[in-house]
Amino acid sequence: MNPDGSDQLQVSDIEMGAFLYRPDGKGILYVRDIQYDKAVKDVYPDLPLATGRIIDGLMYRHWKSWQDGAYSNVFWAVYENGRLTGQPTNIMGEPFDSPLAPMGGVEQLAWSPDGKTIAYTCKKLSGTAAAVSTDSDIYLYDLSTGKTLNLTEGMDGYDMNPAFSPDGRFLAWNSMATPGYEADRNRIFLYDFSKKTKEELSVGQDREFEQPVWAKDGKTVYAVAGDRGTMQIFALDVATQKTARLTTGVYNYDAIAVAGTDFLVAARMSMSAPAELFRVRVKNGEAAALTNVNETKMAGIKLGEVRERTVRTTDGKDMLAWVIYPPDFDPGKKYPTLLYCQGGPQSAVSQSFSYRWNFQLMAANGYIVVAPNRRGTLTFGQQWTDAIAGDWGGQAIQDYLSAIDAVCQEPYVDAARLGAVGASYGGYSVYWLAGHHNKRFKTFIAHCGLFNLESWYGTTEEVFFANHDLEGAYWQKNTPESYLKFSPHRFVGNWDTPILVIHNELDFRVPIGEGIQAFQAAQLQGVPSRFLYFPDEGHWMSKPQNSVLWQRVFFEWLDKHLK
Repeated sequence: MNPDGSDQLQVSDIEMGAFLYRPDGKGILYVRDIQYDKAVKDVYPDLPLATGRIIDGLMYRHWKSWQDGAYSNVFWAVYENGRLTGQPTNIMGEPFDSPLAPMGGVEQLAWSPDGKTIAYTCKKLSGTAAAVSTDSDIYLYDLSTGKTLNLTEGMDGYDMNPAFSPDGRFLAWNSMATPGYEADRNRIFLYDFSKKTKEELSVGQDREFEQPVWAKDGKTVYAVAGDRGTMQIFALDVATQKTARLTTGVYNYDAIAVAGTDFLVAARMSMSAPAELFRVRVKNGEAAALTNVNETKMAGIKLGEVRERTVRTTDGKDMLAWVIYPPDFDPGKKYPTLLYCQGGPQSAVSQSFSYRWNFQLMAANGYIVVAPNRRGTLTFGQQWTDAIAGDWGGQAIQDYLSAIDAVCQEPYVDAARLGAVGASYGGYSVYWLAGHHNKRFKTFIAHCGLFNLESWYGTTEEVFFANHDLEGAYWQKNTPESYLKFSPHRFVGNWDTPILVIHNELDFRVPIGEGIQAFQAAQLQGVPSRFLYFPDEGHWMSKPQNSVLWQRVFFEWLDKHLK
């Protein structure tokens, strides 16, 4: 179609997912599902109404989907005169997914500039091996020979997001070193096709770089990386390996695209503003808005102030915490205050605009929100991120308490009306605090939290994550102390504070039993509690009316116990 949407022409009759046109416009690569494994109805055709599944290995379900025997493969086809022609070629022909299931997209695929090679990301492991490893690789498929090369063989962590330089000499990609650690430092590697060598472009940088894209002249790679609770755009010089930060401000940048030689286009957001597109000048990082899609919706909304606060931790570190104040904040009044516990646990409390944990929405309901970047969060160096592994109930929890205790020193915080809320590891944190808070909090809300680390280990799907963060299985000869010291269920006898438990049936990362156990423990002990259950949601909330219900129950519970 034309840029204005007119003259639309259907190109294909093939059901497909992600796609990319070849640089010369004479071909298209695309993704579609291929059935490799037999279903029960194929094995037993006389039982067409049977609903059972026969499972012989792990990774039989992932995030919120069951493995159905179909795998996403990469195809390419000739494109001419506005149509796909000839017989498409499956360049994989194997029961593995590319892009990586379930959330990988077109960023994991790439054409070489001459259109002779396709790069794709794939984790060619199955069963238990797939469940305990993050080892994905970058594969190069040669259209002329039909041969495939594993470019990152021997690099055992996540390797993904290939990007060819404009002249085709280099391939850049994201790479983590450690198999089984999804939050290892995300580096940018380069392969030099002329020299047949691999080297790290981001060497010496204590940052996690994402989304490498090339400048038009091939001399610079642009990427997003964290910096003290924000996500900024950086430029990495290929010749010198020097890194320069392009953007500044209390924002998150995302989804970079190169627009000519002088500009980038990127999405930008903050805790107070949904994403809009911005033009970023390469020379000085100057950003100008290109879109104002959310302007009319935000125009009638009064926002609270977001302040950055430095908190001293119990081990003498400086920790950044965001504090969000209600609109029309009056320092002469006393406000109920919420401690927000971040999930991950290796993820940043950054300037993202969340549609579930929306700090401005909490502030608009009359709450001060304290959101600390406790141990384990990103954007503060790899040592800070790594510190939480094997210590879930240790220093990270002390960091939470340091933050809420520090803010409680302010005269406008009502220390008698505190709540703690969070999801995933944040939900774990809430369960843990419920047994250890020494009467600080008047109520708790946990969404999809981990309650019993032994039962969680036995039911989660990405076992590599559990093996890394809990330091192994609970049945090992020398049981990791995470199970003995840091499982919230061991301290549930201390619970005495009202708690709202929210959990989703299709959450295979933290299965539903965790929420059921927590609610049942509260009920049997006479602790005021409520269970909000969603049968059709996974680890996150995705459906509009479910999300509205979530918010209504969330604030009804808080208002009942803190107002």
